[in-house]
Amino acid sequence: MNHDSTPSSRRALAPAVDIAEDADGITLRADMPGVPRDALQVQIDGDTLKIRGDIEPALGEGGNARYVELRHGAWERSFTLSRELDSAHVDAALKDGVLTLRIPKAEHARPRRVEVALG
Repeated sequence: MNHDSTPSSRRALAPAVDIAEDADGITLRADMPGVPRDALQVQIDGDTLKIRGDIEPALGEGGNARYVELRHGAWERSFTLSRELDSAHVDAALKDGVLTLRIPKAEHARPRRVEVALG
């Protein structure tokens, strides 16, 4: 997986992301407190993974903001996926404000043991 290719103007609101790799694939974790599941979109188009979200201001109905530090608005992050990854089998879960994506490696990219014949 290559670096984030999101334009900086849309990255200002975007969540922090950690990406870890093991022998079977990668795990991406994105910190996104305040983003409800219905305001979150994960999309894979070719070799590009896009995560989009929208954080609404928590003013309540009829409320007027007096002081606002919490960020809100729409954001997007984009990542280029390696051809070693099997983007057809992505698992995604949102729990406790953290989005976790698990993308397995394609069969051809997984480590395998080669038997050595005698002779």
